[in-house]
Amino acid sequence: MRPKITSRQNPLVKRFRAIARGDEDDLLLLDGPHLIQDALDAGLPLLHVLVSDDAVGRPDVRRLLDAAGAKGVDVAAASSMVMDAVSPVRSASVIVALAEPPPLRGDRMYERPGLVIIASDIQDPGNFGAIVRVAEAGGATGVVAAGRSAHPFAWKALRGSMASALRLPIAVHRLTADAVDEARRHGCRIVATVPRGAASHVDVDLRGPVAILIGGEGGGLPADLIDAADVRVTIPMERPVDSLNAATAAAILVYEARRQRAS
Repeated sequence: MRPKITSRQNPLVKRFRAIARGDEDDLLLLDGPHLIQDALDAGLPLLHVLVSDDAVGRPDVRRLLDAAGAKGVDVAAASSMVMDAVSPVRSASVIVALAEPPPLRGDRMYERPGLVIIASDIQDPGNFGAIVRVAEAGGATGVVAAGRSAHPFAWKALRGSMASALRLPIAVHRLTADAVDEARRHGCRIVATVPRGAASHVDVDLRGPVAILIGGEGGGLPADLIDAADVRVTIPMERPVDSLNAATAAAILVYEARRQRAS
């Protein structure tokens, strides 16, 4: 283990902070023991680990340090002031790490009859992470971050996904139309979510290869994407509620697809 880091001006500390701010997106910031363990389980290469000097002896932290050390990962202890700087959550975690991101695996989500979520313009990273989490939990085959969606491996998105983003196939498309075209090439029907006026989610056939379009916070899906979809679906809501959180809508539709496929 390196000598203890006590200065916020340390180059490694500055790099952790830059990645937390989103200034660099070539590495993952893993915040906390659970996320680091999930990254190790997923086989992601860790590059650097910072641990609070007060937590070095904790059994769960010790196991992580031993695993990282066995792989030749750079490990350093840090003062509480430094941990406050590098851990982006309100109450600083006792251990953080930088890791290489998993490869984008867009084609893998179509290897079996796809149930793909195309998240279009989901700008809140926590919201995007929640969509990835429910997608994995409900048996979806992948998630696409399309348009202006948050980066799927930003630290808030990773925490929101509870590490599902490290396991589930993820793809990124700058244009949602390109994501739709790719899904069509793989034989998917395109299902667009609209707040009112379409068939209920329980009446729409979600079996077979399907790509479900979920629109962003506030604006939802643009008209051109809705018009180009094969099917439009509405989740019934009591007035005056006129929209659902994007992750909630994704959860309802993924689990309805799961129900239909099981039956």
